[in-house]
Amino acid sequence: MSNIIGITMGDPCGVGPEISVRALAGMSPEERDTTRIYGNLLTIEAARAALGLDVDLAPHVVDLPIDGAPLTWGQLSPVAGDAAFRFIENAVRDAEAGVIGCIVTAPINKEALNLAGHHYDGHTGMLRSLTGATAAYMLLASERLKVIHVSTHVSLQEAIRRATTERVLATIRAGNAHLKRIGYAAPRIAVAGLNPHCGENGLFGTEDDDQIAPAVQAARAEGIDVHGPISADTVFYRAYSGVFDLVVAQYHDQGHIPIKLVAFDTAVNVSVDLPIDRTSVDHGTAFDIAGKGIANHGNLNSAIAYARRLVADAAKRESR
Repeated sequence: MSNIIGITMGDPCGVGPEISVRALAGMSPEERDTTRIYGNLLTIEAARAALGLDVDLAPHVVDLPIDGAPLTWGQLSPVAGDAAFRFIENAVRDAEAGVIGCIVTAPINKEALNLAGHHYDGHTGMLRSLTGATAAYMLLASERLKVIHVSTHVSLQEAIRRATTERVLATIRAGNAHLKRIGYAAPRIAVAGLNPHCGENGLFGTEDDDQIAPAVQAARAEGIDVHGPISADTVFYRAYSGVFDLVVAQYHDQGHIPIKLVAFDTAVNVSVDLPIDRTSVDHGTAFDIAGKGIANHGNLNSAIAYARRLVADAAKRESR
Protein backbone atom coordinates (compact mmCIF):
# COMPACT_ATOMS: atom_id res chain seq x y z
CA MET A 1 0.00 0.00 0.00
CA SER A 2 1.47 3.33 -1.08
CA ASN A 3 1.77 6.08 1.52
CA ILE A 4 1.88 8.79 -1.16
CA ILE A 5 -0.87 11.41 -1.25
CA GLY A 6 -1.83 12.66 -4.72
CA ILE A 7 -3.23 16.20 -4.78
CA THR A 8 -5.14 17.07 -7.94
CA MET A 9 -4.60 20.75 -8.70
CA GLY A 10 -8.21 21.47 -9.65
CA ASP A 11 -9.26 24.13 -12.15
CA PRO A 12 -6.08 25.90 -13.34
CA CYS A 13 -7.90 29.25 -13.32
CA GLY A 14 -9.07 28.95 -9.73
CA VAL A 15 -7.37 28.91 -6.33
CA GLY A 16 -6.41 25.23 -6.53
CA PRO A 17 -2.85 25.88 -7.73
CA GLU A 18 -2.22 28.42 -4.96
CA ILE A 19 -3.56 26.33 -2.08
CA SER A 20 -1.66 23.29 -3.41
CA VAL A 21 1.60 25.27 -3.36
CA ARG A 22 0.87 26.67 0.10
CA ALA A 23 0.13 23.19 1.44
CA LEU A 24 3.33 21.76 -0.04
CA ALA A 25 5.41 24.66 1.28
CA GLY A 26 4.09 24.10 4.79
CA MET A 27 4.98 20.41 4.90
CA SER A 28 8.01 18.84 6.52
CA PRO A 29 10.58 17.36 4.11
CA GLU A 30 9.30 13.88 5.00
CA GLU A 31 5.71 14.85 4.18
CA ARG A 32 6.75 16.40 0.87
CA ASP A 33 8.48 13.16 -0.06
CA THR A 34 5.09 11.42 0.20
CA THR A 35 3.14 14.06 -1.73
CA ARG A 36 2.54 14.50 -5.46
CA ILE A 37 0.60 17.29 -7.16
CA TYR A 38 -1.21 16.20 -10.33
CA GLY A 39 -1.30 19.40 -12.34
CA ASN A 40 0.64 21.63 -14.66
CA LEU A 41 4.10 22.79 -13.63
CA LEU A 42 3.90 26.16 -15.43
CA THR A 43 0.64 26.92 -13.64
CA ILE A 44 2.00 25.75 -10.30
CA GLU A 45 5.07 27.95 -10.75
CA ALA A 46 2.85 30.94 -11.60
CA ALA A 47 0.96 30.29 -8.37
CA ARG A 48 4.25 30.14 -6.45
CA ALA A 49 5.23 33.50 -7.93
CA ALA A 50 1.87 35.01 -6.91
CA LEU A 51 2.47 33.74 -3.38
CA GLY A 52 6.09 34.86 -3.23
CA LEU A 53 7.19 31.46 -1.91
CA ASP A 54 10.51 29.70 -2.38
CA VAL A 55 9.85 25.97 -2.63
CA ASP A 56 11.21 23.40 -5.09
CA LEU A 57 8.13 22.19 -6.92
CA ALA A 58 9.41 20.08 -9.82
CA PRO A 59 10.16 16.85 -7.85
CA HIS A 60 6.62 16.86 -6.47
CA VAL A 61 4.58 17.66 -9.59
CA VAL A 62 3.16 15.13 -12.04
CA ASP A 63 3.30 17.58 -14.95
CA LEU A 64 0.44 17.40 -17.45
CA PRO A 65 0.30 19.79 -20.44
CA ILE A 66 -2.18 22.65 -20.88
CA ASP A 67 -2.31 24.64 -24.11
CA GLY A 68 -1.44 28.24 -23.37
CA ALA A 69 -0.43 27.63 -19.75
CA PRO A 70 -0.50 29.44 -17.48
CA LEU A 71 -4.09 30.44 -18.25
CA THR A 72 -5.66 33.68 -17.06
CA TRP A 73 -6.62 33.56 -13.40
CA GLY A 74 -10.33 33.75 -12.58
CA GLN A 75 -11.52 32.95 -16.10
CA LEU A 76 -14.14 30.35 -16.98
CA SER A 77 -12.46 28.16 -19.59
CA PRO A 78 -13.20 24.81 -21.27
CA VAL A 79 -9.43 24.36 -21.61
CA ALA A 80 -9.18 24.58 -17.84
CA GLY A 81 -12.15 22.22 -17.42
CA ASP A 82 -10.49 19.62 -19.61
CA ALA A 83 -7.21 19.99 -17.75
CA ALA A 84 -8.94 19.54 -14.38
CA PHE A 85 -10.51 16.32 -15.67
CA ARG A 86 -7.15 14.98 -16.90
CA PHE A 87 -5.47 15.70 -13.56
CA ILE A 88 -8.13 13.63 -11.81
CA GLU A 89 -8.12 10.86 -14.40
CA ASN A 90 -4.35 10.43 -14.08
CA ALA A 91 -4.53 10.40 -10.29
CA VAL A 92 -7.32 7.81 -10.36
CA ARG A 93 -5.30 5.50 -12.59
CA ASP A 94 -2.29 5.82 -10.29
CA ALA A 95 -4.47 5.14 -7.24
CA GLU A 96 -5.88 2.04 -8.92
CA ALA A 97 -2.34 0.88 -9.70
CA GLY A 98 -1.21 1.45 -6.11
CA VAL A 99 1.20 4.26 -7.03
CA ILE A 100 -0.59 6.61 -4.62
CA GLY A 101 -2.59 5.73 -1.54
CA CYS A 102 -5.22 8.48 -1.56
CA ILE A 103 -6.37 11.32 -3.83
CA VAL A 104 -6.92 14.79 -2.39
CA THR A 105 -8.86 17.01 -4.79
CA ALA A 106 -8.61 20.78 -5.04
CA PRO A 107 -11.75 22.52 -6.38
CA ILE A 108 -13.04 22.16 -9.92
CA ASN A 109 -15.58 24.28 -11.77
CA LYS A 110 -18.55 22.21 -12.93
CA GLU A 111 -19.45 24.65 -15.72
CA ALA A 112 -15.91 24.57 -17.13
CA LEU A 113 -15.89 20.78 -16.85
CA ASN A 114 -19.12 20.48 -18.83
CA LEU A 115 -18.03 23.06 -21.41
CA ALA A 116 -15.05 20.77 -22.05
CA GLY A 117 -17.40 17.86 -22.77
CA HIS A 118 -16.98 16.07 -19.43
CA HIS A 119 -20.58 15.81 -18.30
CA TYR A 120 -20.44 15.09 -14.59
CA ASP A 121 -22.27 16.66 -11.66
CA GLY A 122 -19.04 16.98 -9.70
CA HIS A 123 -16.11 15.03 -8.32
CA THR A 124 -18.12 12.18 -6.79
CA GLY A 125 -19.98 11.31 -9.98
CA MET A 126 -16.79 11.60 -12.01
CA LEU A 127 -14.87 9.32 -9.66
CA ARG A 128 -17.68 6.78 -9.68
CA SER A 129 -17.59 6.74 -13.48
CA LEU A 130 -13.78 6.58 -13.74
CA THR A 131 -13.51 3.71 -11.26
CA GLY A 132 -16.58 1.80 -12.45
CA ALA A 133 -18.06 1.91 -8.95
CA THR A 134 -21.74 1.08 -8.63
CA ALA A 135 -22.23 3.67 -5.89
CA ALA A 136 -20.41 6.46 -4.10
CA TYR A 137 -21.53 8.65 -1.23
CA MET A 138 -20.49 12.15 -0.21
CA LEU A 139 -19.57 12.39 3.46
CA LEU A 140 -18.68 15.77 4.98
CA ALA A 141 -16.53 15.43 8.08
CA SER A 142 -15.74 18.03 10.72
CA GLU A 143 -14.66 17.65 14.32
CA ARG A 144 -18.14 17.93 15.84
CA LEU A 145 -20.47 17.18 12.93
CA LYS A 146 -20.37 14.55 10.20
CA VAL A 147 -22.97 14.19 7.45
CA ILE A 148 -23.46 11.64 4.67
CA HIS A 149 -25.88 12.31 1.82
CA VAL A 150 -28.52 10.11 0.18
CA SER A 151 -28.30 12.36 -2.91
CA THR A 152 -26.20 15.38 -3.82
CA HIS A 153 -26.06 17.33 -7.09
CA VAL A 154 -29.60 16.83 -8.36
CA SER A 155 -32.74 18.96 -8.35
CA LEU A 156 -34.88 18.91 -5.24
CA GLN A 157 -37.58 17.05 -7.14
CA GLU A 158 -35.08 14.37 -8.15
CA ALA A 159 -33.71 14.22 -4.60
CA ILE A 160 -37.19 13.41 -3.31
CA ARG A 161 -37.50 10.63 -5.88
CA ARG A 162 -34.13 9.21 -4.82
CA ALA A 163 -35.07 8.97 -1.15
CA THR A 164 -36.07 5.33 -1.52
CA THR A 165 -35.86 2.72 1.22
CA GLU A 166 -33.08 0.90 -0.63
CA ARG A 167 -31.00 4.04 -1.16
CA VAL A 168 -31.42 5.30 2.40
CA LEU A 169 -30.46 1.88 3.77
CA ALA A 170 -27.38 1.74 1.54
CA THR A 171 -26.34 5.22 2.74
CA ILE A 172 -26.72 4.19 6.38
CA ARG A 173 -24.56 1.12 5.78
CA ALA A 174 -21.89 3.14 3.96
CA GLY A 175 -21.71 5.74 6.72
CA ASN A 176 -21.57 3.11 9.45
CA ALA A 177 -18.74 1.24 7.71
CA HIS A 178 -16.71 4.42 7.18
CA LEU A 179 -16.99 5.57 10.78
CA LYS A 180 -15.93 2.13 11.97
CA ARG A 181 -12.94 2.39 9.67
CA ILE A 182 -11.80 5.66 11.22
CA GLY A 183 -12.11 4.39 14.76
CA TYR A 184 -15.73 4.50 15.94
CA ALA A 185 -16.46 1.11 17.53
CA ALA A 186 -20.24 1.53 17.40
CA PRO A 187 -21.25 4.64 15.45
CA ARG A 188 -24.41 6.42 16.60
CA ILE A 189 -26.26 7.43 13.45
CA ALA A 190 -29.29 9.66 12.97
CA VAL A 191 -31.36 9.79 9.80
CA ALA A 192 -32.86 13.18 8.92
CA GLY A 193 -36.45 13.34 7.81
CA LEU A 194 -37.33 14.50 4.33
CA ASN A 195 -40.49 16.52 5.03
CA PRO A 196 -41.04 19.19 7.71
CA HIS A 197 -41.45 17.42 11.06
CA CYS A 198 -41.00 14.10 9.22
CA GLY A 199 -44.40 14.58 7.58
CA GLU A 200 -46.32 15.04 10.87
CA ASN A 201 -48.08 11.66 10.50
CA GLY A 202 -48.95 12.28 6.86
CA LEU A 203 -50.00 15.93 7.07
CA PHE A 204 -46.95 17.11 5.07
CA GLY A 205 -46.18 14.00 3.03
CA THR A 206 -45.81 10.28 3.65
CA GLU A 207 -42.27 9.63 2.40
CA ASP A 208 -40.80 9.60 5.91
CA ASP A 209 -43.22 6.89 7.06
CA ASP A 210 -43.34 4.90 3.83
CA GLN A 211 -39.71 5.05 2.64
CA ILE A 212 -37.29 6.29 5.29
CA ALA A 213 -38.58 4.63 8.46
CA PRO A 214 -38.42 1.11 6.89
CA ALA A 215 -34.74 1.73 5.98
CA VAL A 216 -33.96 2.68 9.57
CA GLN A 217 -35.77 -0.42 10.85
CA ALA A 218 -33.85 -2.65 8.42
CA ALA A 219 -30.51 -1.13 9.46
CA ARG A 220 -31.34 -1.62 13.15
CA ALA A 221 -32.15 -5.26 12.40
CA GLU A 222 -28.59 -5.55 11.04
CA GLY A 223 -27.20 -4.31 14.35
CA ILE A 224 -26.51 -0.70 13.32
CA ASP A 225 -27.18 1.89 16.04
CA VAL A 226 -29.35 4.16 13.92
CA HIS A 227 -32.32 6.35 14.82
CA GLY A 228 -34.94 8.19 12.83
CA PRO A 229 -36.27 9.66 10.81
CA ILE A 230 -35.70 12.70 13.01
CA SER A 231 -36.91 16.15 12.00
CA ALA A 232 -34.14 17.93 10.13
CA ASP A 233 -34.70 21.16 12.07
CA THR A 234 -33.34 19.53 15.26
CA VAL A 235 -31.22 16.54 14.27
CA PHE A 236 -28.11 18.48 13.24
CA TYR A 237 -28.09 20.43 16.52
CA ARG A 238 -28.35 17.14 18.44
CA ALA A 239 -25.46 15.67 16.47
CA TYR A 240 -23.35 18.79 16.95
CA SER A 241 -24.07 18.54 20.69
CA GLY A 242 -22.66 15.00 20.76
CA VAL A 243 -25.77 12.84 20.73
CA PHE A 244 -24.96 11.33 17.31
CA ASP A 245 -21.71 10.67 15.44
CA LEU A 246 -23.21 10.94 11.96
CA VAL A 247 -26.33 12.31 10.30
CA VAL A 248 -27.76 10.85 7.10
CA ALA A 249 -29.02 13.85 5.12
CA GLN A 250 -31.60 13.27 2.41
CA TYR A 251 -30.27 15.83 -0.09
CA HIS A 252 -27.40 18.22 -0.82
CA ASP A 253 -28.44 21.45 0.92
CA GLN A 254 -29.98 19.68 3.90
CA GLY A 255 -26.54 18.36 4.80
CA HIS A 256 -24.30 21.10 3.43
CA ILE A 257 -25.93 24.07 5.14
CA PRO A 258 -25.30 22.94 8.75
CA ILE A 259 -21.77 21.74 7.98
CA LYS A 260 -20.82 25.00 6.27
CA LEU A 261 -22.33 26.98 9.13
CA VAL A 262 -20.23 25.30 11.81
CA ALA A 263 -17.10 24.22 9.90
CA PHE A 264 -16.84 26.24 6.71
CA ASP A 265 -13.03 26.29 6.63
CA THR A 266 -12.31 22.87 8.11
CA ALA A 267 -14.88 20.35 6.85
CA VAL A 268 -13.49 17.62 4.58
CA ASN A 269 -15.40 16.04 1.71
CA VAL A 270 -14.83 12.26 1.70
CA SER A 271 -15.95 9.85 -1.03
CA VAL A 272 -17.29 6.68 0.56
CA ASP A 273 -17.68 3.26 -1.10
CA LEU A 274 -15.28 3.90 -3.99
CA PRO A 275 -12.56 1.30 -4.70
CA ILE A 276 -9.99 4.07 -4.05
CA ASP A 277 -9.70 6.61 -1.25
CA ARG A 278 -10.41 10.28 -1.90
CA THR A 279 -10.78 13.39 0.23
CA SER A 280 -11.38 16.95 -0.87
CA VAL A 281 -11.73 20.54 0.14
CA ASP A 282 -15.30 21.63 0.72
CA HIS A 283 -15.12 24.93 -1.16
CA GLY A 284 -15.15 26.15 -4.74
CA THR A 285 -12.69 27.63 -7.21
CA ALA A 286 -13.07 31.21 -5.90
CA PHE A 287 -12.37 32.81 -9.28
CA ASP A 288 -12.76 36.26 -7.72
CA ILE A 289 -9.54 35.89 -5.68
CA ALA A 290 -7.57 33.47 -7.88
CA GLY A 291 -4.01 34.57 -8.57
CA LYS A 292 -4.02 37.22 -5.84
CA GLY A 293 -2.06 35.12 -3.35
CA ILE A 294 -4.68 35.42 -0.62
CA ALA A 295 -6.49 32.06 -0.80
CA ASN A 296 -6.67 30.19 2.51
CA HIS A 297 -5.26 26.64 2.32
CA GLY A 298 -6.52 25.52 5.73
CA ASN A 299 -9.29 23.39 4.27
CA LEU A 300 -6.82 21.63 1.97
CA ASN A 301 -4.58 20.93 4.96
CA SER A 302 -7.57 19.31 6.69
CA ALA A 303 -8.25 17.17 3.60
CA ILE A 304 -4.58 16.11 3.44
CA ALA A 305 -4.58 15.19 7.14
CA TYR A 306 -7.71 13.07 6.66
CA ALA A 307 -6.12 11.41 3.62
CA ARG A 308 -3.02 10.49 5.62
CA ARG A 309 -5.31 8.98 8.24
CA LEU A 310 -6.98 6.80 5.58
CA VAL A 311 -3.61 5.76 4.15
CA ALA A 312 -2.36 4.77 7.60
CA ASP A 313 -5.52 2.76 8.21
CA ALA A 314 -5.21 0.99 4.85
CA ALA A 315 -1.58 0.09 5.60
CA LYS A 316 -2.61 -1.27 9.01
CA ARG A 317 -5.36 -3.44 7.51
CA GLU A 318 -3.01 -4.69 4.79
CA SER A 319 -0.44 -5.82 7.36
CA ARG A 320 -2.91 -7.93 9.33
